[in-house]
Parts: sequence; C-alpha cells; structure tokens
Amino acid sequence: MKDLFCDGFQDAVEGCLVRHRSIIDVLTKLSESSSRVNRAVAKAVTSCGCVSIEARKQVYPDDIALAEMAKHIPTHVCGVLCDQCRETLENELGRNLFYLAALCNLLDLNLYDALIKENERLHSLGVYSIT
Repeated sequence: MKDLFCDGFQDAVEGCLVRHRSIIDVLTKLSESSSRVNRAVAKAVTSCGCVSIEARKQVYPDDIALAEMAKHIPTHVCGVLCDQCRETLENELGRNLFYLAALCNLLDLNLYDALIKENERLHSLGVYSIT
C-alpha cells in the first residue's frame, strides 16, 4: 500500500503549482531552493553561531570494518541549531521538497516509489550504495 502522506503531499504540490509549470522553471527553482538550504546552514554558522564547522582531514581507522566506519568519522558539525535557525532550515528544506515533488509530477514519477527504491538500495547495498 502506498504511503498516503507522501502521495497526499505530491497531490497538494500538483494543486499549488500554477505559475511555474514549465520543467525549466521547476528545475531552476529546485536548484535555487537547494542553494537556499546551503545558505541557511551557512548563516547558522556565520551570522547566528549556534553551530560551527570544525573540519579537518578525516582519518580512517585501519582496524575497523567499513560498516563501522561511520561511527568513527566526524561530521564536522559542532553545536545545536537554535530554534530560529531550525525553523529557517525546516522551511527551506520544505520548499526544496516541494520542488522535488513538482519535478516528479511533471515527469510522471511517484516520489514515494523513488523513496522505496532508494530505501531498498540502501538496505541491500548498505555502505556501498552511495559511491
């Protein structure tokens, strides 16, 4: 049975997408919304300071299995998003999901089906799924 929430979201996007129905518009809006997500993270670091990025060369331990490596590799993110930055990022991510669903609609793809297929790849290939 298909996920009703995901399908409902995709249907709602279809009903709301009036001005930007061209695939070119949707592609550029999706790209713009991704940039706004990146900008929101950058502002959380540089303007607010609720989180910081402390990056250095990642050292991969030799004596652990690949599946265990994620537990030993840092994300480089320090701190916790404040309520304002969290809200901003949730809004920007929501807009990004909107345009992703819009792209699926224009290409007659089902977002839930794509999620299921990716989930199956993750479960079958594990750490080898994204290379």
